[in-house]
Amino acid sequence: MTEHALFGAGCFWCVEAVFQNLKGVEKVVSGYAGGRIANPTYKEVCSGLTGHNEVIDIAFDPAVISYKELLEIFWKTHDPTTLNRQGNDVGTQYRSGVYYHNDAQKQLAEEYKQKLNDGHAFPNPIVTEITAAPTFYPAENYHQNYFNLHGHEPYCQFVAKPKVDKVKALFGEKLKETA
Repeated sequence: MTEHALFGAGCFWCVEAVFQNLKGVEKVVSGYAGGRIANPTYKEVCSGLTGHNEVIDIAFDPAVISYKELLEIFWKTHDPTTLNRQGNDVGTQYRSGVYYHNDAQKQLAEEYKQKLNDGHAFPNPIVTEITAAPTFYPAENYHQNYFNLHGHEPYCQFVAKPKVDKVKALFGEKLKETA
């Protein structure tokens, strides 16, 4: 049975690229969540006025990859200590967030965050918001599967590719077989 995970960790092009090649991940959709208007456009979200976050919706098979494993990859592939930014991407739409669909996801996310903070896994405290999943709005078609279609572009080479490489290095056994 398919379950869903909803994460915000900076530019959705990068986050999508991190998760879409994992075994057990059936689909990753880039989109927007947590804002004040319905069906926002990319331009509206980037204005910072809608309150939306760039997020990804992950459809996954928990028999193949667990929510806890997805959380581990989430925490290890972005900086959860910077408020409203990831690297050079600055704005509320780039905030770190875990948006849970049930009490089990909420508990796992909160426990993981607490464990990282208690263990001083990062030099600064984690600012990741953990809240109930708001309405998810898929982003425009040109944002979907972006890294795979545009990986040669400078932004993808400098920002997304290092994250994809990190997943390969840390979680290689969880990646789908390549043809």
